[in-house]
Parts: sequence; structure tokens; C-alpha cells
Amino acid sequence: MRAYNERLVLSLVRRHAVLVKTEIARMTGLSAQTISVIMRELEADGLLVRGEPIRGKVGQPSVPLSINPEGAFFIGLKVGRRSADLIVINFLGQPVASRHAGYAYPDPDAILAFVREGLAEMIAALGADQQSRIAGLGIAMPFQLWNWHDEVGAPQAQMDRWRHFDLKREIDAICNFPVYLQNDATAACAAELIFGERASRQDFIYFYVGTFIGGGIVLNGSLYAGRSGNAGALGSMPVPGRGGRTERLLDQASIMVLERMLVADWIDPSPLWQTPEDWSQFGAHVNDWVVTVARGLAYAIVASVSIIDFETVIIDGAMPQTVRDALVSATRDAIAGMDMQGIDVPTVEAGTIGPIARALGAASLPLFDKYLIDQHTLMREA
Repeated sequence: MRAYNERLVLSLVRRHAVLVKTEIARMTGLSAQTISVIMRELEADGLLVRGEPIRGKVGQPSVPLSINPEGAFFIGLKVGRRSADLIVINFLGQPVASRHAGYAYPDPDAILAFVREGLAEMIAALGADQQSRIAGLGIAMPFQLWNWHDEVGAPQAQMDRWRHFDLKREIDAICNFPVYLQNDATAACAAELIFGERASRQDFIYFYVGTFIGGGIVLNGSLYAGRSGNAGALGSMPVPGRGGRTERLLDQASIMVLERMLVADWIDPSPLWQTPEDWSQFGAHVNDWVVTVARGLAYAIVASVSIIDFETVIIDGAMPQTVRDALVSATRDAIAGMDMQGIDVPTVEAGTIGPIARALGAASLPLFDKYLIDQHTLMREA
């Protein structure tokens, strides 16, 4: 119970940025004495910091407390089909160091070498006290990578190595802190839930357009991972294709589709992965791609909200903000042209994290496991 109450206090302070003892007591129903004890312990542990006292006309001044950014650090690793990212964040979710690597396809040995070198460099750059406050490393990667050799154009023998390569175990062997694993698109959804600017959203479906599109589901303010941890595998949703055929959403709404468009016109697609913040050299192709992606998303969204009455649809991805905004606008237009009789039209919004969502979501795994509680509980308490 004590550990739960500490997590509850940390979660509330993190969500509201600054709180005083009386506010926390009101939100939690705990006594002022209990809250005082918890806050003193969290402050002694370096997880909370005191602000300047707020002096009123009567009684003792209130002391506001907030999260100490240096209270804990978390590491996130994103392993994608075209690139990998390693990131260190502080207790507020702010990146303090990062590493990026692009490749034609993910090779297990190369990924492990990237992690070894990156961890050594980033941890060495932290102070001794900061190093002692690393709470864990989260991995976000597609499950069953070996099944994607055709789509990524990789040698089957190379991708088959992932069948028996346990990346979590290999990284765990070189770390002295816990290691976690999550599907990459689900992790991106977690980043939006925990670090995004829409904390009040209780139910939303989340689309992340990466090399292949994936996503996540949030119900009652909580990430829903499903029985196998793969809920929100939105890339597999069937949508109308060319010639009256049915295709998977990922066959239309993925950056891989744009890559193939560029290659067909003898244009080097590598900047898509090396500089995801700038696609200005691909203007006309990007415009055509946005139309294709929006059409596929519109069908997937209508199908989704006909099953669960999502209030919001969030679209994000490994792309420049201008492209993401254009995609959101085009998707709204595509939905407006569909028959929505019997279905409430959801709000379609842009995500607030962008290309680092999967790595940030990976780093959130140890943060949530060690320090936070379910978002739905927060909504009830607040």
C-alpha cells in the first residue's frame, strides 16, 4: 500500500506539474499526515523538489512540489526495419542524449553493436549520481521481424536469424538495470498517452506511420495491449485496394510505399530514414503518397469506430510535421466523403511526439513500471 501511494503521489504531481500537500490529500483521500510522510520520503529520494513557499493570509505557507528532472533516467531503444534509435530521457521525459543508425535491413549483430557502443557513450556522459539513477531500458521493436523479409527487401537468411536471436536477453546481459520489451507501434502509442499533450483523452485509436503502419488502442485512459501484447495491429486491417482487391492497410499507408515510388523514378530514398524531419526534396511524390495513405486510413478509421466508439483518432509517424499535418487534413477530407450513417464521426488529430515516439515509448516502459500508475486511476483520483 505504501508503494502504491508513493506511485500515486508521483503520478499526480507529474500530471499536474506542481501540487501542494492539501491538493494531493484532496485528490487521493489520504490524510494530510500520510501525504506529509510520503512527500518527505520522495523528496529525500530525490524524486520530488520543493518550490518557493506560497504564503497566504492564514496558517502555514503551502510548499509546492514538482518532479525532479534528475530524479531518474530511462533508456529507450527503437529497432525498426530501416533504422534504430537509442535515447536517454530524464524523469520528465525530456531527451538528454540520443543516437541514430540507418540501414537497409536490421541485422542482429549490427543492432547489438549499435546498442553496446551507444550505451557506453551515453552513460559515460552522465554524472556518477545520474548513472546510479538509471531505472531501466525499454526496447520497442516489431514482433516476428523474420516475417518481413519480402517487404523490406532483405535476404531471407539474414532475417531468419531473428527467429532465434533474443535481443532482450542479449541486452540484459550487458546492463545492470532491468530491460523491458514492447511492440514498437504499441510503444509509440504509450508515448503519446504518457508524454503527449492530450492527457484528457480517455479513448482513442492511434496510428503510427513508420516503415510500415502500426498503432495502439487506449481505453478508459489506459493502453490496451491485448492477450498477446499485439492489440492495435492496425497494419493488418483489410482495406479496398486496386482492381477491386482487398489489401492490408500497411500496403497503402506505410513509408515503404513512398520509398517504392521514389525507387521507381530512380530517386535515392535514403533521406526518408536518415532525415525524417526533412522530405522537402520529395515534394510531388509526397503529395501523391499522402492521398494514398489518407484513403487507406479513412477506411480503417471508419471500420474501427464502428466497433468501438473512439472519441479521437490520433495520427503520427516518422515524417516531417508538415507532412503529418497534411496527412491529417487529407484523412479528415477522405472520411467526410464516406457514408458515416449510424456512426459518430471521431475527431482526427495529429500526434504530438513525432519521429521519436517509438524510442520515447520504449523509455517509458521502465518509467511506468517503477514509478507510475494506471492513467485511468489518475482520472478517478483527480
